[in-house]
Amino acid sequence: MPTLSDRVYTFTDSVIRRMTRISNAHGAINLSQGFPDFDPPMEITEALAKAAKEGPHQYSITFGAKNFRDALAKKQSKAVGREINPDTEIVVTCGGTEAMMCAMMTICNPGDKVMVFSPFYENYGADAILSGAEPIYIPLVPPEYDFDLALIEEGFLQGAKAIIVCNPSNPCGKVFSREELMAIGDLAIKYDAFVVTDEVYEHIVYAPYEHTCMASLPGMYEHTITCNSLSKTYSITGWRLGYVIGPEAVIEHAKKVHDFLTVGAAAPLQEAATVGLQFSQDYYDGLLATYTEKRDYFIKGLDEIGLKHNVPQGTYFVMVDIQDFLDLPQFEGWTDLEFCEWMIKNIGVAAVPGSSFFKEDVNHLIRFHFAREKETIDEALRRLAKLQELLQS
Repeated sequence: MPTLSDRVYTFTDSVIRRMTRISNAHGAINLSQGFPDFDPPMEITEALAKAAKEGPHQYSITFGAKNFRDALAKKQSKAVGREINPDTEIVVTCGGTEAMMCAMMTICNPGDKVMVFSPFYENYGADAILSGAEPIYIPLVPPEYDFDLALIEEGFLQGAKAIIVCNPSNPCGKVFSREELMAIGDLAIKYDAFVVTDEVYEHIVYAPYEHTCMASLPGMYEHTITCNSLSKTYSITGWRLGYVIGPEAVIEHAKKVHDFLTVGAAAPLQEAATVGLQFSQDYYDGLLATYTEKRDYFIKGLDEIGLKHNVPQGTYFVMVDIQDFLDLPQFEGWTDLEFCEWMIKNIGVAAVPGSSFFKEDVNHLIRFHFAREKETIDEALRRLAKLQELLQS
């Protein structure tokens, strides 16, 4: 057989999605892959039923249906702080995953360097490699997940073309402050580089923290490529509707990359989701209230069990420290992946091993999510309580 591309050997399949498959095989409660177990807003599902009957059923415009882009531009112009042109500054993609890949392939040449914070959503390193770029990892240091700005400047001095900023950050739940973003932005301007942002959790930010769109900062619109999706905001992760927003000179070329990657996002789904983009602020306030309640309820349950964890500033993820278990004789020498697989089979709850998010040698953290109904969270906590017996024996 002829040899394969060298790049396919430099990363694995998604550990997150792998944990879902193992969880399904053993009937565990899936707190690994971050998708809700509750329905999207009724207005959106009703619009989908109408679209299923009436259409559209054929291709939309490659870079997004006109009414969808118009609604999206109106909504996101508020976040960006300037009027977005729906015809020249938006590309609608097949999910946030394609949005990021599209952005990376638009700006990267083979041999370019791209900075990625660690821990990171696992796609980012693969995106850089598939784009022909070399990732440079910048540590976010637990427990506050702070970073050293000097390391970012060093990355730019090494010739980094861009830095990826996930805000709020998956997996650690960090919300970058306005001051932190301005400091990063100042360096991007100084070294004439891009900031590629992933802002899919923009509406899940817990008080007193606030989300700041990088593109809204002074001088940053021309240096920022904003990637986002509707998946988390409207609980429609399976619809795969994402988008890229950026200056016209960038989007002109991003349209071409997107066209040859996927042609276009599903037309009937864009039609239905347009309804969600027109929701009032009350919807987003309600969404945040719901997730605030879920976060507080879940971490209270973790505290009662005695599991050590961070308190996320945003997203619906919690990082749990399992070092006390790895110190037990029966788990001596185990990796976090092995512990997660054991936990699925013996406890009945699925998590993601933290090592899949860190470039550093981190083996003692796992990630749970709490985008679940209260009954599901209660059952997950009941099962996780069995872990107490290990520490007490």
